[in-house]
Amino acid sequence: MKKLLIVNGPNLNLLGKREPEIYGSQTFEDYLQVLKTKFPQVSLEYFQSNVEGELINKIHEVGFSYDGIILNAGAYTHTSVAIGDAVKGIETPVVEVHISNTFSREEIRHQSYISANAKGVILGFGMQSYELAIKSLLD
Repeated sequence: MKKLLIVNGPNLNLLGKREPEIYGSQTFEDYLQVLKTKFPQVSLEYFQSNVEGELINKIHEVGFSYDGIILNAGAYTHTSVAIGDAVKGIETPVVEVHISNTFSREEIRHQSYISANAKGVILGFGMQSYELAIKSLLD
């Protein structure tokens, strides 16, 4: 059984409440149950933090033993060299995910410090971006 971890960064704990016109009205915890039902052959874990160092620690913790990490670093995507370095420093493949199409938003969101070190990037498909990431790690 493949072991995957979804890591969500800052403000993603507010999914379902925050800017529903961009992020939808479903909480991530509810969506996680949908994913677990769709992928019963996968051990799927979830971690969320608003703190940069905690995200880095979690990436380090699982980055040599899991089969994949799905990372939505939120706004840290565009500001954190340290998270980009954490992804570069591990062996586990990382798929960078974004709910919105970051290229249709403010210019600061067009830069990612993670993409160059990720297996791939999926953005703009709403919550389905996570499902697409899981599929990419299973192939």
